[in-house]
Amino acid sequence: MTIFNGTAEDIRLEEDRLRKKYWKRWGPYLGERQWATVREDYSHDGNAWSDFTFEDSRSRVYRWGEDGLAGVADSHQLVCFSIALWNENDDILKEKAYGVGGPQGNHGEDVKEYYFYLDNVPTHSYMKYLYKYPHKKFPYEQLIKESTTRSRLEREFELKDTGIFDDDNYFDILFELAKDDEDPEVLNFRITAYNRGDQPAPLHVLPQVFFRNTWGWNTIEEENRPKPHLQKESAEASIKLNHWKFGERRVVFAPSAGISKDVEPKLLFTDNETNKQRLYKQPNEYKYVKDAFHDYIIEEDESVVNPKEQGTKACAWFAFDENGGIPPGDHVTIRYKFYPVDEANKSLVEDIDEEEFDELFGRKQDEADKFYWRISPLPISPELRKVQRQAFSGLLWSKQYYQFIWDYWFNGDRGSETKPPKNRANHRNSHWQHLYCDEVLSMPDKWEYPFFASWDTCFHCIPLTMIDPEFAKNQIEIFLKEWYQHPNGACPSYEWSFDDLNPPVFAWSAFRVYKLERKMHGRQDKEFLERVFHKLLLNFTWWINRKDSDGNNVFEGGFLGLDNIGIFNRSEPLPTGGVLEQADSTGWMAFYSLQMLNIALELARDKKVYEHIASKFFEHFLLIADAMTYKSEEGDKSLWDESDKFYYDAIKYPDGYKELLPVRSLVGLIPLYASLTIEPEWLQKFPGFKHRLDFLLERRSDIAKRNIASTTERGVGERLLLALVNKERLKAILEKMLDEDEFLSHYGIRSLSKYHEAHPFSKVVHDQKYEVKYLPGESDSGLFGGNSNWRGPIWFPVNFLLVESLQRFYLYYGNTFQVECPKGSGNMMNLAQVAEFIQHRLIRIFVPDSMDVRACNDADNDLHNYDPYFKDYVLFYEYFDGDTGRGLGASHQCGWTALVAKLIHDVGISCVTTSSPKTPRTITAQYLDEEGLFKETASPFSSKLMRRRSYKSSANLMSSGYGSPTKESMGLFPISRRHTLHSDLGDENQGGITDEISNLPPTISRRSTISAAQDASRDKDLFEQIRNAIQHYNLKRETGEDDVSSDELEAQFQ
Repeated sequence: MTIFNGTAEDIRLEEDRLRKKYWKRWGPYLGERQWATVREDYSHDGNAWSDFTFEDSRSRVYRWGEDGLAGVADSHQLVCFSIALWNENDDILKEKAYGVGGPQGNHGEDVKEYYFYLDNVPTHSYMKYLYKYPHKKFPYEQLIKESTTRSRLEREFELKDTGIFDDDNYFDILFELAKDDEDPEVLNFRITAYNRGDQPAPLHVLPQVFFRNTWGWNTIEEENRPKPHLQKESAEASIKLNHWKFGERRVVFAPSAGISKDVEPKLLFTDNETNKQRLYKQPNEYKYVKDAFHDYIIEEDESVVNPKEQGTKACAWFAFDENGGIPPGDHVTIRYKFYPVDEANKSLVEDIDEEEFDELFGRKQDEADKFYWRISPLPISPELRKVQRQAFSGLLWSKQYYQFIWDYWFNGDRGSETKPPKNRANHRNSHWQHLYCDEVLSMPDKWEYPFFASWDTCFHCIPLTMIDPEFAKNQIEIFLKEWYQHPNGACPSYEWSFDDLNPPVFAWSAFRVYKLERKMHGRQDKEFLERVFHKLLLNFTWWINRKDSDGNNVFEGGFLGLDNIGIFNRSEPLPTGGVLEQADSTGWMAFYSLQMLNIALELARDKKVYEHIASKFFEHFLLIADAMTYKSEEGDKSLWDESDKFYYDAIKYPDGYKELLPVRSLVGLIPLYASLTIEPEWLQKFPGFKHRLDFLLERRSDIAKRNIASTTERGVGERLLLALVNKERLKAILEKMLDEDEFLSHYGIRSLSKYHEAHPFSKVVHDQKYEVKYLPGESDSGLFGGNSNWRGPIWFPVNFLLVESLQRFYLYYGNTFQVECPKGSGNMMNLAQVAEFIQHRLIRIFVPDSMDVRACNDADNDLHNYDPYFKDYVLFYEYFDGDTGRGLGASHQCGWTALVAKLIHDVGISCVTTSSPKTPRTITAQYLDEEGLFKETASPFSSKLMRRRSYKSSANLMSSGYGSPTKESMGLFPISRRHTLHSDLGDENQGGITDEISNLPPTISRRSTISAAQDASRDKDLFEQIRNAIQHYNLKRETGEDDVSSDELEAQFQ
């Protein structure tokens, strides 16, 4: 089905896909933290946290990347933009977010700042970021002291706990970027600083432009390239940029309205070089160094900046300190622009027309609103739409340029006088000599995890496909390219240890992306699927050969992303001796086999050769399923415990004895993932596949009968079901999973059963006691850094896969299979209803309850729950407390936790919240404002509110014949310049949802290069899509049909 793709953002995405315009060249590709990363670690012992500290980062040049507040860069981070701040109380210039390192935090590394990713679109044509900057001195010392002295049994000490926000004495620093309507190389920046306190407060704002230092390492790539250069122009506030890749560009700054006069920026220049004098008490190689702006402004040392006003790092210093600073409740606005120099008139410096400038930002937010209305057209509640919008925004803001070239990193740069030690970081990653990373990647969290994690990326790609399938496909393919994937077939995990194993979810992710693109965007990229499949064959073979030590189809694998879930560290040799046979590893491999079977069947529609490969994966699944579930010989034990009715890990000792470890954890739920329905048409369409299937069923009939739900009786739609669990075992597992005294929380499925709260499992080995008990919050140990916990909390990725598994089982069993949900409630549900039930609980983590509390904020967090300048901003944490839903771990885990955006898309309309629409008129109010335009949904910081304009701009208006400056023209009051076509919306008691939507008026945007007729036509098409979506939903509601489609989950005959 072809999907309407006519919003302005969709057109830009199509232009970028077809390489007509490079809309994604510039984006949020700067890091939040580059210090203390493995890439920057040149120690002998691999202690990255101490080798490059936060304190060092102010003065020491980075080798592999850059960071900064509200960072923007090109796709190779050659030209970078960020902001710096000073409140006249801090001892240092605020240039980056602060946090404690791994050894300093009582639960590992933790950012100690408040910033929010409020809005973004896939082409980054509009971006919005909010930073909370206190008036008082930032409490660096207090944060370190409290963090280092607290035990692992205590909560983390956060910035709000210092009381620094108690009296609202802080600035809201709102950063926005808007690209030109037609030219993706023209970037417009706007910074608005709001004083939330009740007293005037000074603020210094320094928009910065600088080059990543690529010239100081004597690499082959830079050998014949001229050094980039920044130079002040004759115009008062203009910087000329010259770079070998981008040619000549210009950054122009407009004056900003102060209290009684304009604040003109002062341009400062230095070089992005290390201050060796400050760090090492050695003479500087360069006179002007990285931390010069700090010394110039705070230390008042004028000698530190280049008097020739040139260098490789520059800023525009705006000082708002007149009469004590920005008045209480007031704001200031800074505008600047980056654009290519006109070759025909290089000396022409464009003035910034502040009115047109502000209208561009309003237009871009209009376009973003329409784009996201198209993505989710059903009338979900405003709160859900807000959560979904910020989830997408965080996902897009979490893109970062990532460079890691193993040869240069391990052996040292060619021109470096000091080579890395011979045992370089304890030989970390020494087997990955082919690795060459040099692209924009989707990061788990740009502060806590500013590096890729391969299985995280696979989950990122699901919500990414909803809004930008090209980028999602690119992310999957990157990890399967020959400069990432090892020659032996392994895929790198993450930079702390590329050798560590993450669950094998690339096949699932690739197939999901393929199917989701077809469903939501009307495109079927089978070439992508085929390219990925060939590389995955190598990876699958590596798993089979490397992680099945006895060749018995029961797999090991290590921690597999679940950190501390086991009683022992699963990444190290067992203290008991023997090997650990893992229910989750074996379950993952069965799941992997079925996903490869799925892909092979899909490809076989066009190329019959894949029929043969499909049957091979069918056989793999049968053998794995049987080995995991049934005894292979007399005296052996399977991983299924018949008395407990659950799957467990097992220690297999050298003498062959096998001991089950009865820990009720996700390890025993993961086998549910390995399920697949096969449409009956496939067996008719592909006689070769059916022949091999029949041969296997006949030759291994004993195995087949145990592991195929039914070889004679078909399920709903005559489907065939392949699954690790039969009907009886499925019911037994679900009885525990849906028990609120075990796995089922009010906020999703726990990673460890609550049963172990009163019944911890322990084992004594060599006089040392090992124990697993239910911990709903943070970890009580330092295992894997102590910054994550899989012994009770709720994790989105594994919950997402459980939901999909239930939907697959429903496709086979239909309404004939029902379970009590929750256990003891008396409510009987089919498995599609159970899946939706779990989805609703996951969504409610982020939605205010009847007391206006978001569970993710914690009930005791009044600042985030009730403060009008905090309560609308959502943080997407790494994981969530198994009892309370409180957000834990990385606070900006906008990657896999952004899966909530997909859940809202799928079941948001049936998820009742305090703001859910009730009547046709209130449903209309979900879409349109009082002027008949699509509502803004990103945040209360509207881009359509006029910011204060400079006196210079107002004078220009007056000289152009617009009269004397007024409060309106100065931006003291909001100005609406939007135009609408009005029509009667009808009586709220008449008609249904679809009738009313069909009468909604089209809107006319202010896009200057597209006619009103074209824009109105687009809006009409968008309304038609909304109407059709609601009609489809109403039809399903009337028929009582559960909204589960095999087309999104499985290979489907067409």
